[in-house]
Amino acid sequence: MNLVGISGILLAVIAIVGGNFLAGGAFDELLNIPALLIVVGGTFAAVFIQSSQSELSRAIKLSGMVFGSDDFNYREGINSVVGWCVIARRKGLLALEEEISDQNDSFVRNGLQMLVDGRAPDIIRTTLETELISRENRDLQAAKVLESMGGYAPTMGIIGAVLGLIHVMSNLADPANLGAGIATAFVATIYGVAIANLLFLPLASKIRSMVLKRYYFQEMMLEGLLSIAEGQNPRIIQLRLQGYLEQGS
Repeated sequence: MNLVGISGILLAVIAIVGGNFLAGGAFDELLNIPALLIVVGGTFAAVFIQSSQSELSRAIKLSGMVFGSDDFNYREGINSVVGWCVIARRKGLLALEEEISDQNDSFVRNGLQMLVDGRAPDIIRTTLETELISRENRDLQAAKVLESMGGYAPTMGIIGAVLGLIHVMSNLADPANLGAGIATAFVATIYGVAIANLLFLPLASKIRSMVLKRYYFQEMMLEGLLSIAEGQNPRIIQLRLQGYLEQGS
């Protein structure tokens, strides 16, 4: 579990609630179900209209991955490639078939399978680069879904504020209901701005960073697999891939 991401969300909640408390406010002043319904419901409704089902599913999946562990260990990837190269030089490419089932990344599995099948380096590059770019584009589109939600949420907050003010204006003759209407008006704005800037937009930015890091990792693995297909020396391959370590730091 990514403790940094979870800590960030908790810190944001503490900052808002704590700041409100220090200013003399109470917790229940920030708890307004109608305002929350307007902002959250309106935001999701807007993005449902805008996005396809596959884009929404991908955005949800990647959002969950943000709070998971980071599997892109560049140094381990280099060590794996060098190990595969040693195996291939000693026992032949067919010996790499035993390594395929141990890989969690479908990209790497496909690359190893093509090595075992004896595919030419140019075919391996073309096939894997197509898969690499296609996946990157899908994931970046999913990040745009969250960016859109970050744009819709403040607008829904404004709508909630307007609805609250309409409620206030329609009940001027009943002072007892004025407080609830005013609360909905201002709290809806807080919800919209807070959810956008403390959740949706940071998630979108984190997904973009994660996608880029995975792209460089898989590009590194691709270069390593191609080097094995070309019959290069393990030491040369290791030196060739060292430059990617900075990307993974």
